[in-house]
This record gives sequence, structure tokens and C-alpha cells, in this order.
Amino acid sequence: MDLAAHVDDRSPRGIAATVARLVRGGDLRPGDRLPTVRVLSAELGVSPATVSGAWQALAAVGIVTSRGRAGTVVLPPPASWLPPRYRDLAGGAPARLDLSSGTPDPDLLPLIGPALTRVALQMPSADTGAYLGAPVVPALEVLLRESWPFAPQRITVVDGALDAISRTLERVVGYGARVAVENPGFPPLFDLLDQLGLERVPVTLDRQGMRPGELEQALSGGARVVVLQPRAQNPTAVSMTATRARELAGVLRRHDALVVEDDHSGEIASARDVSLGVHLPDRVVHVRSYSKSHGPDLRIAAVGGPATVLDALVARRMLGPGWTSRLLQHVLVDLLTDSASVEAVAHARRVYFARRRALRESLAANGVVVDPGDGINLWLPVHDERTALVRLEAAGIRVAPGAPFRADAPAGITAVRPEPTTLPTDVPTARTASARTGHPCDAAIGSHVRVTVGLLDREIDDVAHALTLAATP
Repeated sequence: MDLAAHVDDRSPRGIAATVARLVRGGDLRPGDRLPTVRVLSAELGVSPATVSGAWQALAAVGIVTSRGRAGTVVLPPPASWLPPRYRDLAGGAPARLDLSSGTPDPDLLPLIGPALTRVALQMPSADTGAYLGAPVVPALEVLLRESWPFAPQRITVVDGALDAISRTLERVVGYGARVAVENPGFPPLFDLLDQLGLERVPVTLDRQGMRPGELEQALSGGARVVVLQPRAQNPTAVSMTATRARELAGVLRRHDALVVEDDHSGEIASARDVSLGVHLPDRVVHVRSYSKSHGPDLRIAAVGGPATVLDALVARRMLGPGWTSRLLQHVLVDLLTDSASVEAVAHARRVYFARRRALRESLAANGVVVDPGDGINLWLPVHDERTALVRLEAAGIRVAPGAPFRADAPAGITAVRPEPTTLPTDVPTARTASARTGHPCDAAIGSHVRVTVGLLDREIDDVAHALTLAATP
């Protein structure tokens, strides 16, 4: 490979970013030998120290290694155990500002230490009768039922939202079944469906959520489960409205299908808690995760829905993990009731809202218009995904490529080798693209990147300027 021909930015960071992209895209494979420092510096017209700095940066993050006289070679990916789309979102060259992760700002999470101390004082010894006890501690079930958007027949807790979705799907559909999903949607969900041998049926979104007409087509085509995110949808940040919930419920009444709702950002979202369970309580499994509001490492998600589904889910877990740690459940109860923790979550919700608004206003001042959305993500239309990533990496900013979020794209598609979804030549800017498609989350035209405001620092205007340059041709 002529590596020099792929380098646009000849700084150490730019050279490292180019190699990282080529590795992620499969153009450079594990074991491939990179040009020597002397050869590449001569081809690029830079000093050997510049190339050496790039090689050192790549070695520091585990992308390459030096083998002395044998040269510098590409290493196998350190996270080869990750599913395909997770790998597409992970890793990359070092960045000054990482806005790619989709994770909450750790400084905005409630303090878990005091909660652990209080729970330890209340529970001085382990519960030795836990094996046949109820899977949910009573205090937590009371809190969940009081705050649930509809009256579920059963409530339980599992080890995260994907665990809840996986166990639900395993109970209600078999290999080869069709599942209606949001497009764009959550990449790990697509990996999960692939692992289970289930067929994705993409349904696009507008400002109010899933489009009823497309959901009708998906259900008429044989989809028997619908998976959707009612608030702060990842990646588009769209929240389902009450009106749209009624419209979708009307569609579902004409078909025999189960709905799985993934409310992953509920506690830090500003939108109302809207659920199809209000209209179809016997056909909706609602999942509420506490990862973004109280901490990913709690690994707790609550699940509420019909007894026929939840009883089977709990019975299967009894033959596996058994239950979600009751100790952690008591910690969550403490976090949900302690005044300081409650205020910390409310403060986080306000900060995320303010960050989104500030970034959106700064983008608008630069001529790029995006919808307000909710939660910690922003879905930015760009003219060309690969070019956008290159420009942002050159500015020291990492964002998530848009391609892995597409439900109609195969696993392994990355921003380095995207599908041909760039805008028509008569659409010169991201603002025009947004107006032309009707909504930035429309996946039918154009490319996108996802920006995480959860990790956004105070450099709003600088970030907005870099995003603007990335969004335009």
C-alpha cells in the first residue's frame, strides 16, 4: 500500500489518524508492516521525528508495535472480543477531545461511595436466603411501580438494558423472525439481532419518533417484535410524542406484535415519559436503564410488562445468574431516594440540556442547523462521513461514525469505507441537507456523525467551528 498517498494532514497526529483509519477500515491488517520512518518521511517531505512521533502515538494506544529491525507492524485489535458494530465505534487515534463514546460525563454522576456506606450499615451481613427470594427487593419495586409510565403486570431487574432486550427476544421469537427497529438505531442492538439470527426490518424516524406508515409496512411484512427508544433516541436524540404513541398504538392494534421500549436515558432526559404501554399494557415490555443517570457500572435495568413474558424471563435467569445483586439494588434505592443524589441527577439533566442548547446555537451561528433533541447525543448531518472524520481528527476531536447506526447497512461498514450515501451534488451544506431531508435523523439521504455532549468540555465555540468545517463540503 502507498501509505503516503492516503495522508492529508502531515502532522504526527494526522499521520497517526490516517493509519488508524486504514486499520479500522481493513486496508491495513494485523501483521502488515508499515514503511520505515526514513522512507515515509522522505515520501511525505517531513522530518523523521514527525513520523516517529506518529508511530509512538499509535504504539501507545496498541495499534502498532515496533519489532526492531523487523520494522513496525500492525497489531491485532485489542478488543477483538467486541461484536462488529461495537468495534466500529471503539478505538481510533488519540484525540484531544473524545465526543464519540455515548457515555455520561463522570463528573455529573451521583456519588456512589456514600450510598455504599449507608447500605453497608443497613445490611451488615449477606442475605443467605437469596437463592429462592424475590428477584426484586421490595423497596425498589415500590419505587419502580410509582414511577412507571403504565401499570405493568410484573416488574423485575436485570443486568443492563441490552440484557433485558436479549432475554425478552429469546422468550418471544425464534431464529429467523423479523424485528422492526429504528433506522438509524443503536448499533449493539443490531449486533444482538445478528447473534440471535433475527432479521432487522428498518423503520425510519421523523421528529416525533417511528413513522406509522413504515411501521405498518414492517408489521404487514411479518415483523412480530418492535424495538424502539421512546426518549433521547440513540443516535438522533428524538423523543416519541404522546400523539405519535397513539398513532403507533393504532397501527399495532391491527397486528399481533410485541413492543420492547428501551428508555436508556430517562432520568437525564427532559422529554416526557411517553410509552406505548399506556395504550397496550399487555403488549409492551418497558426497559428503564440507570447507566447514564446513576452509573454504567451499576449494571441495573428495570423491566416491566406482561406476566407471560416477564415470568418466563425470570425463570430462565434462575438457571443462569439467578438474580441481579440485591446489594446493588439497595444501592440504587438509596441513590433514588437520597436528596443529594436526586439533586445530582437533576443537575446533570440541566447541564446536558444547557450543553446541547449551547452547541446547537453555536452551530446555528456557523450556518449548521440541527434539531434540539434530548439526552447526551447530537446527530449531525455531514456532506461526506469520511471527510468529516478526517477533518475532526485533524482538529483533535473524535466523534462516532454514522454508518454503524444504520439498520440497513451490514456489519463492518465504517466511516472509512461508507456506503454511497453522500448528499447529491446540488446540496452544498449541512443546513441545506437538513432542510432537504426534512429532519437530520432521516437516513435516506446523506451521511451523519454522532456527537456526545456527555463528554463535551467548555470549548463549545471551538467544537462548533470544527463540526461546521466537518459538515460542509
